[in-house]
Amino acid sequence: MEELEQGLLMQPWAWLQLAENSLLAKAYITRQGYALLVSDLQQVWHEQVDTSVISQRAKELNKRLTAPPEAFLRHLDDLLRPLLKDASCPGTATFSCDRVAEALILQVRSELSGLPFYWNFHCILASPSLVSQHLIRPLMGMSLALQCQVRDLTTLLHMKDLEIQDYQESGATLSRDRLKTEPFEESSFLEQFMVEKLPEACSVGDGRPFIANLQSMYMAVTRQAIQVGQKHHDTGDPHTSSSAFSQGTDNQRLNQLEEPVSSTPSLPGPETEPTVSSGPMQKPQLLKVKRKKLRGLFS
Repeated sequence: MEELEQGLLMQPWAWLQLAENSLLAKAYITRQGYALLVSDLQQVWHEQVDTSVISQRAKELNKRLTAPPEAFLRHLDDLLRPLLKDASCPGTATFSCDRVAEALILQVRSELSGLPFYWNFHCILASPSLVSQHLIRPLMGMSLALQCQVRDLTTLLHMKDLEIQDYQESGATLSRDRLKTEPFEESSFLEQFMVEKLPEACSVGDGRPFIANLQSMYMAVTRQAIQVGQKHHDTGDPHTSSSAFSQGTDNQRLNQLEEPVSSTPSLPGPETEPTVSSGPMQKPQLLKVKRKKLRGLFS
């Protein structure tokens, strides 16, 4: 499942308009299962399943179709890919969604091998750690990256002003007056931006501006988070930047605790003579105890 978690994190968001529902969605599908994340900017829903769930749900919804789970996953990938790439051209499939209690069910209707094909994505509310991993942390990273861009551009503008000033002092003149600009003043620019541009810039709406303008940066930030997490994981650093990696580490530790106790002896405690409940210790038993003590001393 780690492949699904990392693959989903690196996917861009897509904007969907399904009847009266405006949604942001991302999905990642492999031969082993799929992971889906959906949000209406109020709540976030998630589903992640493996081939066993695929087989069971396919039998329930498509009794006339018999195929391995990989075939159904491949078909779902073919149906979702055009929808998430260009919502205006969703292909031949029909998509709709219903909300049941706190769950969101994304319904798909299409054809497979000439027969009707139905599928329901049963999405439950995403955990806080998943929301942080896919939205909060990437958006914070994007904010910091954009701040660095502004700082670098401000420095570049100041350098350009100095360059223009040097040209003017050397006697150069503009051939077209309409190209003349005033020296850049950062404080004045920020004040004007807050008054004139900020309301428009902060108009999130249904999320479409975020999808249209910032997905390349979103993917760059999430890719960086995965690389940092892998680096920490490879070096054995328990402090990782992504909750997915820390969750994987915790699962590994849990598995180690559940494994049978190793046959390798631990360090010996205070030496005591072995006791038996009946009869003297036989020679083979005595040799076995001695070997065990020796292994413990040199382990």
